[in-house]
Amino acid sequence: MTFASALPYINGVKHLGNLAGSLLPADVYARFLRLEGEDVLFICATDEHGTPAELSAADAGLSVKDYCDRMHHKQAEIYNQFGLSFDYFGRSSSPQNRAMTQHFYQKLNENGFLIERTVQQFYSIDDKRFLPDRYVIGTCPKCGYTAARGDQCEQCTSLLDPTELINPRSAVSGTTNLQVRGTKHLFLRLDALAEEIRVWVDNHQAVWPRLTSSISYKWLDEGLQERGITRDLDWGIPVPRPGFDGKVFYVWFDAPIEYISATVEWADEDAATRDWKSWWLDTSDVTYSQFLAKDNVPFHTVFWPGVVLGTRESWLMADQIKSFSWLTYYGGKFSTSSKRGVFLDQALGLRPADEWRYFLLAQSPESDDSSFTWEAFASAVNKDLVGAFGNFVSRILKLSEKEFGDEIPTGGVTTDSEDDLMEECSRVVGSYRSHLQRTEYRKAIQSLRELWSAGNAYIDKTAPWSLMKQDRDRAAVILRISINLVRLFAAAAWPVIPFASERVFDALGLSEDERRVELSQLVGLMDLQAGRKFAAPGHLFTRISDDNIAAWKQQFVGGGSI
Repeated sequence: MTFASALPYINGVKHLGNLAGSLLPADVYARFLRLEGEDVLFICATDEHGTPAELSAADAGLSVKDYCDRMHHKQAEIYNQFGLSFDYFGRSSSPQNRAMTQHFYQKLNENGFLIERTVQQFYSIDDKRFLPDRYVIGTCPKCGYTAARGDQCEQCTSLLDPTELINPRSAVSGTTNLQVRGTKHLFLRLDALAEEIRVWVDNHQAVWPRLTSSISYKWLDEGLQERGITRDLDWGIPVPRPGFDGKVFYVWFDAPIEYISATVEWADEDAATRDWKSWWLDTSDVTYSQFLAKDNVPFHTVFWPGVVLGTRESWLMADQIKSFSWLTYYGGKFSTSSKRGVFLDQALGLRPADEWRYFLLAQSPESDDSSFTWEAFASAVNKDLVGAFGNFVSRILKLSEKEFGDEIPTGGVTTDSEDDLMEECSRVVGSYRSHLQRTEYRKAIQSLRELWSAGNAYIDKTAPWSLMKQDRDRAAVILRISINLVRLFAAAAWPVIPFASERVFDALGLSEDERRVELSQLVGLMDLQAGRKFAAPGHLFTRISDDNIAAWKQQFVGGGSI
């Protein structure tokens, strides 16, 4: 199994919407598959070319290379703090991606799928340079959004040519003193590949989410056109073609190739034991899944497949493409370029990573946009993580420690209550596992919440604290079963809230093998025996107060309309 998250762009720290729309769901799926015993390669990288990198570097007063070096390190550090379990986190500016991108270019050129054309492009008199795609800002001709970029409208996702924009201006200086001049570029013959791409989409649409399929067919049904793959920029992968000095490949040409190149980077770190070709070329037993936001779908279901098909080489292509709508901030769109929303470094400064992971999955924008609000975030943390999971772990382990010491209590026999509980847990874990297999994150969180509720209902019904004097053996068996439930709840939740789960594992003294158990076997492994030592871990989560909510709403009031 190989799969990837959409590559986060290098221009700044990403926001909660980026985490919810690709990075986090891919990580949860990777963790789940590892529990299932799958051989997983989870690849990601920073997407470092294109106009936003140059513009952001200029704003920071750095060279583009120095800016990318700094931001790659910072993003990698933040993703690690969020528990994203990449097997490798690469860079699209790597030498491996340069070589691989130029290889793809050569194959497409040999096979006649590239054409050279002189195109009309904005030239800024004041900036003394051509302005490719995102260097031009204006009003979208499709939806009227006034800050549309020259390659794609962020509001309606329509792909654009800069010359289509109404009232265009330079993103460098803001000048409107622009001329249209001729400049030579390469185009990918998507029109010549259209039927092959449609066949590929037809063969996958039954297993893709409706969102993925509908966006793909919208592009195909509107008719594919030639798509430019070069730009007048200094930063990027050079075009190895006479007459193309000073031009680089379009970022959307080289960025998807980085999925392969990052695997080459990974393999190059340990060439004696790692073979990148077994993941991308010799792939009879490999399944490839991709996770991305809806605005990236056309590039991954039409443009990138067209590139791959045009090489006439046997590269692995995606089997499953899980797409997401947008997470909004009180109805307003998160935006890295506009610095609107809650960003990942800010989020980590406020609350632990597990709380964000849990909430974003519970609110996953799987089919429609979903809204982030501080009130909903606090409710999920307080009711589910503090109340249902954390409180169960704390009161069971503290009560047992108080009454029976630091070993799992002995004595007593199970009854029908325990049999009923195990049957219920088995049913719920089965549903949870099925939802994760189908990457249905909201439903998975509902099942996890239901599992925790079953344990709380059991302990409330049996009330072991009331049995300490009159039936100590019965109290002992209830607590022994409940300590095993603590293990079950944490192990099931590990793909979602790994940091809290590891604290529970540490408290129970679990070995590595005991921590990583296939979900289908968990309920049958109520095997933490009497006499085994444990230590109560303290509070796993703390409540969010009304004062916290009020303060955060004030702090982030500029992030969206409340």
